[in-house]
Amino acid sequence: MIWHESGGHGSRTALLLHGLGATAAVWKPVERALEERGTLRWLAADLGGHGGSGWESFYSVGQLASGWFGLAVRGVLGIGPKISWPAEDLQAARELASRAVRSYPTEEEAWTRYRRVSGLNPEIAPGQEWLARGALQGEGGWRLAQDPRTFAVAGAPFKSLAASAAAPIVLARGERDPMVSLQELRLHTPQAHDIRGAGHNAHIEEPGAVAALLEQLVTGV
Repeated sequence: MIWHESGGHGSRTALLLHGLGATAAVWKPVERALEERGTLRWLAADLGGHGGSGWESFYSVGQLASGWFGLAVRGVLGIGPKISWPAEDLQAARELASRAVRSYPTEEEAWTRYRRVSGLNPEIAPGQEWLARGALQGEGGWRLAQDPRTFAVAGAPFKSLAASAAAPIVLARGERDPMVSLQELRLHTPQAHDIRGAGHNAHIEEPGAVAALLEQLVTGV
């Protein structure tokens, strides 16, 4: 089961997919920007093993974004993709993927852990709307909704993924994003942009700029 919601206006739809560890709630600011602009419909989903979507027996980059086949893809916009994976980062991801599900005695502890895993610190995402479906209460206490095994997809070769795309690719980053540089993005496409005033979570910090890039990509204007 894949949790999703939709809205907006127009004949074309932007499929909004969150990053590892988060949920579709991170797209709320962009959804509002698209609603105000009235040019695109949007569909936001919790990827498999995240948020309100079901857990699977196996995860891959392709499988995490599966279930939307048969669509004519006009273009792909990547916001702040992690391209370089040092050995220590890969090792940390493998360790996370192998851990048992952890329960927390209090709701506060669970949400603190979710913020750390998703990168949604209180300065960027102070309210609960950006955290929706990130943690839940079970029999043994509070836990993250995310399946730890999803961390096994970390380190997928970005060059191969970009080269296999049949549609135009546009990449962007917040100008203060420490995880990826503009130079790294331009190694994979000349259509790479800095989003002024934003860090790694540009879709939360500068949603209007992200909505404009989506419009340009989908409509060609």
